[in-house]
Amino acid sequence: MPNRLAHESSPYLRQHADNPVDWYPWGAEALQKAQAADKPIFLSIGYSACHWCHVMAHESFEDERLAAILNKYFVSIKVDREERPDLDRIYMNAVQAITGRGGWPLSVFLTPDGHPFYGGTYFPPTARYGMPSFADVLLAIADAWRNRREELVAGSRQLVQVIEQQMTVGTGSAGEPSPETLEAALDSIARSFDPRHGGWGDAPKFPQPMTLEFLLRRHYATGDARAWEMVAHTLEQMARGGMYDQIGGGFHRYSVDERWLVPHFEKMLYDNAQLARVYLHAWQVSGDPLFRSVAEETLDYVVREMRDPGGGFYSTQDADSEGEEGRFYLWTLDEVRAALPPDEAERFIAAYGLTAEGNFEGRNILTLSGDRAARDTLRPARRRLFDVREARVHPARDEKVLTSWNGLMLAAFAEGSRVLGREDYRRVAEECGAFLLDALRTPGGRLYHTWQAGEAKVPGYLEDYTHLIEGLLELYQATFEPRWYVAAAELTATMQAHFAAPDSGFFDTSDDHETLVVRPREIQDNAVPSGNGMAAAVLLRMAGLAQEPRYEETVRAMLAAVQTLLSRYPLGFGQWLIAQDYALSHPAEIAIVGDRDAPDTRALLAVCAAGYRPHQVLAVGRDEAVPLLRGRSPLEGRAAAYVCRDQTCLPPVTEPEALARLCDSHPLDN
Repeated sequence: MPNRLAHESSPYLRQHADNPVDWYPWGAEALQKAQAADKPIFLSIGYSACHWCHVMAHESFEDERLAAILNKYFVSIKVDREERPDLDRIYMNAVQAITGRGGWPLSVFLTPDGHPFYGGTYFPPTARYGMPSFADVLLAIADAWRNRREELVAGSRQLVQVIEQQMTVGTGSAGEPSPETLEAALDSIARSFDPRHGGWGDAPKFPQPMTLEFLLRRHYATGDARAWEMVAHTLEQMARGGMYDQIGGGFHRYSVDERWLVPHFEKMLYDNAQLARVYLHAWQVSGDPLFRSVAEETLDYVVREMRDPGGGFYSTQDADSEGEEGRFYLWTLDEVRAALPPDEAERFIAAYGLTAEGNFEGRNILTLSGDRAARDTLRPARRRLFDVREARVHPARDEKVLTSWNGLMLAAFAEGSRVLGREDYRRVAEECGAFLLDALRTPGGRLYHTWQAGEAKVPGYLEDYTHLIEGLLELYQATFEPRWYVAAAELTATMQAHFAAPDSGFFDTSDDHETLVVRPREIQDNAVPSGNGMAAAVLLRMAGLAQEPRYEETVRAMLAAVQTLLSRYPLGFGQWLIAQDYALSHPAEIAIVGDRDAPDTRALLAVCAAGYRPHQVLAVGRDEAVPLLRGRSPLEGRAAAYVCRDQTCLPPVTEPEALARLCDSHPLDN
């Protein structure tokens, strides 16, 4: 008989609805049950595309014996980390404090009032590799709860104090934002760079899109060749490797090795949103057609496989299909030869490195090992293999729409439409923006975090506001429709009203959010930008468009508090570095006043929109809704451009050549 999870909207929770475990979703009912029964809580956090979450579910949560232990001694709660990032953040910090490591599935033991006292990640059904069996862990915790409860409770109080301290790291004053911090960060990034394979660190290797974006900006601002070389080498190696889907486009989550060969096969919306923009920007800088192709193939994949008919984007695709990790993406020599003409098949096999023995469990992950030119000449072959692959059983898809991740993807499509001149991308971006503002915003202007099959729920987090503001600003810069700016401005005001911290920065949850053991406040960037790091970035852009110096003052206080962290741990603070780079760049505020579609207006716009320009905001039109346009008018019936920087405005110009000279005479670098 299905348990309580059968009625949940989260696909991940519903995957556990038929477990013999008496699961509860997180909520008052579960917490009251634990208190009434005087039982500790077993909290299991995961997500639908997590391979090891599925493994532990099959090994342990479907096992009648283990379920009986859980049901007898614990109140068991299952949480989708994508629905409740606040809970995931708090209890991940707890497990990392206990064990020194984290990951998913996250397994945490709590007192009935939610205080953590023990935890880990994956526990096997039988003891192996130095890990105790899950049954042994459960029975030991149950015994300790009966016989050493005071010790557990005291330890939980100390652990919560540690978590609270972690949430306040970086909130003290550490000095004014300085170019020296950016240089120290660049030097540190260069020292840890992998010159052979690109990227940073050993296995597992993550793509680090925020670090790549920061390096692009430093190359733009200073001309530092190291920064560009790290970006170009990493992007090419990732595009050639197995982490990139060579047939269907889009990126898998990360590489389990240091050379981008074997991916963890799940595909996440946020990775593809950020990486599409990095490749797009790298193409703007270099004109390298490979980077443009990867950007377009990634966005095309998202439209094809991750888009809801209403306009939003789904969250993830699983790593597994037909019970095997990566099965959908793997090939044998016989499969390729059956799909392609003989000569073409052999050229494809040589270019993509296929062998009889394979490079992953007897099959082949495709990697472009041949010449770059082969990629273009074999495009028809990839299309035929794509058609063959479409007949396979597809990985499962988590069809919930998350506001924060959609904000990132909205930004990617909006910017892609502008940079590539793709009207189809513009329509996708506009439909996404309209969907998010309609389906995931309350009548009072507050955001929901998640939407699934017509139901929006969970009050929005800081990252929902910041990431959606980023997307809306990019959509405004792509269309110059005032409604997108107006929505971004409204969300900015709401964010400040409900999330601001008393010292500097913002909390992850609103002032009227559910009370938890701590009020989370993430500073470090992870796989997605932290809410605080993105808040710094969007407030700086809003400062120019809204003509609000107080936004910039807020960001400078935020940046001052993290200077030491940025220079010492730059790989963990990429979005913050992007914000600081912008803050110190003397960004240009450009207002082009005229009819948006008139030839003279478009001619001025073309000057400002050409190339890679990370340090400017641009408003176009006559609409008074955008403060940057207010009080300015065309000159003698012609569209005029007003350029301001550092609270100083230059005389307006009407000729594109004059506008270009103004921009060139006031470089955007430090």
